[in-house]
Amino acid sequence: MKRVGLVLKRGKVEAEAIAREIIPWLLAQGCEAFITEEHANLAPGAREVPETELAAQADMLVVLGGDGTLLHAASLLNSRVVPLLGINLGRLGFLTPFDPHEAKEALSRALRGELPVEERMRLRVILMREGAEPIERLALNDAVVAQGAMARLIELLALLDGHRITLYKADGLIVATPTGSTAYSLAAGGPILTPGQAAMAITPICPHTLTNRPLVVPATAGITVQLEGETRSAILTVDGQWAHALAPGDRVRIEQASLPLPLYRSGKNYFEILRDKLKWGEREASRTC
Repeated sequence: MKRVGLVLKRGKVEAEAIAREIIPWLLAQGCEAFITEEHANLAPGAREVPETELAAQADMLVVLGGDGTLLHAASLLNSRVVPLLGINLGRLGFLTPFDPHEAKEALSRALRGELPVEERMRLRVILMREGAEPIERLALNDAVVAQGAMARLIELLALLDGHRITLYKADGLIVATPTGSTAYSLAAGGPILTPGQAAMAITPICPHTLTNRPLVVPATAGITVQLEGETRSAILTVDGQWAHALAPGDRVRIEQASLPLPLYRSGKNYFEILRDKLKWGEREASRTC
């Protein structure tokens, strides 16, 4: 693997500093380094390409940022299968497992083929509107249908393989992959799915009927969410990176994508990561009355 693309969090000085250090090191290893036009002047020798072409040029993408930056990098791949290596400059870092001081060592091991790679399930999200061409996007974390500007409940009819689940009256509905189960879905009360599970989580956001609980369904199933009633302010978001306004009668089809996303991972197992990021099992050092 000799062609390495870098995706930097915008406006992050620390990301730029690491890139200035990594790029000469990559060139010294006989690699080609690709960087976007926005960061073209960071280090001499890196090849400048438009962001939309970065994944097409590289055999691997190094992400310098947090989980949001990695999701943005994943959105650049489309149907191309390119492994992502995340250097965490954010807060939680579920998807970016390496700290800045580990960047060179992790990259060196990846180039030698010694770093483990984990395939993460993605979603194929299709927006269907009568009289219009379907719009397709890929999601690593989730697809969300939710209220837009108005603070009011929306009505969403959900079906699984054509069979009615229920009519949700809620702020919205999240369909998450195992990867996305620790993101927005978790904040909305959804279950945590381990990465190897072939499943999707359907999590309502603030449902009006409290018996509407999160569901776990097989990845082989197809989920359809249809906007009902007179709702006119709903939006579809994919991985928090892309959004589209919805109209009454619009349908969103969500199913497992044919191609997973390969992610480089550290030596920690999944539950070590959960304990570290979510602070499971920690006791308060002191208590005050």
